[in-house]
Amino acid sequence: MDALYPRLLVDDFGPMFRFYRAVLPELLGAQLVKGTEDGPYANWDLDGEAVLVLFDRAAMAAVAGTSGLPAQAPAAQDRVMFAGRVDDVDKAYEVCLRHGAAPVAPPADRPEWGPTLRTAHVRDPEGNLLELQSYEG
Repeated sequence: MDALYPRLLVDDFGPMFRFYRAVLPELLGAQLVKGTEDGPYANWDLDGEAVLVLFDRAAMAAVAGTSGLPAQAPAAQDRVMFAGRVDDVDKAYEVCLRHGAAPVAPPADRPEWGPTLRTAHVRDPEGNLLELQSYEG
């Protein structure tokens, strides 16, 4: 049984699927287990455990009875961020940008967060914040 894992509810399934299909294997070694870009569901695993699931937002709203509510909240600071440990932050940042991520913060050492921590931040095609991190040394 999988531990707690993110199930990302998405508005435009195809671009989100293509982005994560391109970056998850290269960055984390996660493999697509189920789904296609047609949706409404796809999941990637690493060593038999779920890493990320995409699910169509409208399909979930129908189940949850929230179809009549707005799909987007007013502009606000991020409430959720996906953090992933990678071997090379600079390379991972370029991989994400090459596959459609928007840059947020370029690779930088963050000794104030951890003595050997290096991070970069991007947004996926729907604007979700991703942190790429590695601990050097």
